[in-house]
Amino acid sequence: MPDRKDLQYTAEHEWVLVEDDVATVGITAYAADKLGDVVFVDLPEAGSDIASGSVVGEIESTKSVGELFAPVDGTVTESNQAVVDAPELVNSDPFGEGWLIRVRFEALPELMSFDEYTALVGE
Repeated sequence: MPDRKDLQYTAEHEWVLVEDDVATVGITAYAADKLGDVVFVDLPEAGSDIASGSVVGEIESTKSVGELFAPVDGTVTESNQAVVDAPELVNSDPFGEGWLIRVRFEALPELMSFDEYTALVGE
């Protein structure tokens, strides 16, 4: 699991791990906690082109339905089938096994640092 301080974040409560030209994306523990027990995850298929800021997936919990927003423009290289099969991974390990998608991108938009994100959520 990456150190949370090494990740980048979005205002939509997603974390982004950048490795070369691939971004691994998940939702933060804060978002998972606010959603409650996740019971269903819908993710884009590998090969899907996505645009930064667009809705690319859905995370359904016993409390509500949340949307997954694309933090970058690019092509989905992988969706986490383990999360689709066991949505509770989003709650139990949001920064590890609960990752959602990997996206190959050409340009990385400006994202928040760990300190900026914790200031946003007040933690």
